[in-house]
Amino acid sequence: MFAQANWVCLLLAALLIAIPASGTRYQANWESLDARPLPTWYDEAKFGIFVHWGVFSVPGFESEWFWWHWQGQNPPDPKCVKYMLDNYPPGFSYPDFAPQFHAQFFDPDDWADIFEASGAKYVVLTAKHHEGFTTWPSSYSWNWNSVDTGPHRDLVGDLAEAVRNRSLHYGLYNSLYEWFNPLYLADKKNNFTTQDFVLKKLLPELYDMVLSYKPELIWSDGDWEAPDTYWNSTEFLAWLYNDSPVKDVIVTNDRWGAGCYCKHGGYYNCADKYTPGELPKHKWEKCQSVDTQSWGYRRTMRLSELMDLPSIVQDLVQTVAMGGNYLLNVGPTPDGMIPPVFEERLRGIGAWLEVNGEAIYSSKPWRLQTENATVPVWYTSKYSSVFAVFMTKPTVYTFHLSEPITAESTTVSGVEPIAAESTTVSGVEPITAESTTVTLLGNLEPLRWAPLHPRGLIILLPELPPTPAQAWILKLDGVK
Repeated sequence: MFAQANWVCLLLAALLIAIPASGTRYQANWESLDARPLPTWYDEAKFGIFVHWGVFSVPGFESEWFWWHWQGQNPPDPKCVKYMLDNYPPGFSYPDFAPQFHAQFFDPDDWADIFEASGAKYVVLTAKHHEGFTTWPSSYSWNWNSVDTGPHRDLVGDLAEAVRNRSLHYGLYNSLYEWFNPLYLADKKNNFTTQDFVLKKLLPELYDMVLSYKPELIWSDGDWEAPDTYWNSTEFLAWLYNDSPVKDVIVTNDRWGAGCYCKHGGYYNCADKYTPGELPKHKWEKCQSVDTQSWGYRRTMRLSELMDLPSIVQDLVQTVAMGGNYLLNVGPTPDGMIPPVFEERLRGIGAWLEVNGEAIYSSKPWRLQTENATVPVWYTSKYSSVFAVFMTKPTVYTFHLSEPITAESTTVSGVEPIAAESTTVSGVEPITAESTTVTLLGNLEPLRWAPLHPRGLIILLPELPPTPAQAWILKLDGVK
């Protein structure tokens, strides 16, 4: 009773509309909430790690949607039905998997070390997926949380401490709906004209989660069956932005009700693995999974189904060039281990970012994002520098940026114009001057370059260092 009264008070606080001396208060409507500036840390971070971990990791079959595919959808997935018949006794239910979610090898410091080594600047853990199981001791999820059963540990809290000790930002994924929660199913049956699930379960739990762990990011999901008015999303977000302990740093996504994604909220996720066709006007994030078939752990995953390091780095670069953040997912095992192949991918990204992170972190989209030439080039910028990223190794030592408009038609810094080779790498529109310098990230020596006539820039490349990521970056200083 006390807990329910407490969150009701918080909800009422969210509805207060005033303008105190400290700054703007946001009203519980989308026009006001959408006007809130995104905290700067998020755009500067660029790269984060997504972690899907829960009871679904125990069967480890098909995906984190296993329970729904087995017993929710009609007809059920025959592969899931067969998996259960072949491997578990009659009458075995999905909740029976929870005691097998031991997490006995979970070492949050080991995880945080891997995440830090990846070069990621933020981490997002599943606090609750659609199955309704919370990885923290929610008093609104009795006997269906990681302290009452399974690991008997506060997984959210343990990882929060380890991640923050490494100065990484910490976020939590939370599903609004729960497949088989009786309160939710009753509201759904009533065409969402009742809100018993929202008022007695979802909102109290959300408030408690924020107050307990103070996440800097809430990755909302599971919203699509009902409108935001059913979820009371705007009231919750108004409290989050105005009165919560994380009001100045909290970042949210766009999954707060049917029709909200790519339209309302903080940054936009739009669809899973979303890739825009042109530079978006709004900050966005691409969530991607190393395992292309699932977000959660799969016992049956094959190497051919996993993204290799060059593919991940290319995806990261293209996302950042288009103004997005890149959230890369791994699915730990039920005993708490990050599979070695995932760890290898993450450490590989970190090794590449250690050399090339200058072109990624805190960067901005340039006035042109890419050129689809002989060798594709993607651009980012930071202050007076422009970075040209290429992911195919040229077969010659001349790198031809085909459309720059040079400030002078004469030679530059005493370097004679270099004749273009028959095989060159094309790029787009840096405007050069005599003060322009070109370097290869990881190599401090300036590269020889000269303007082409009537337009263009040609660079004499050094021997490119081998890199498992198969991506190199030219830094152009003093261009427009």
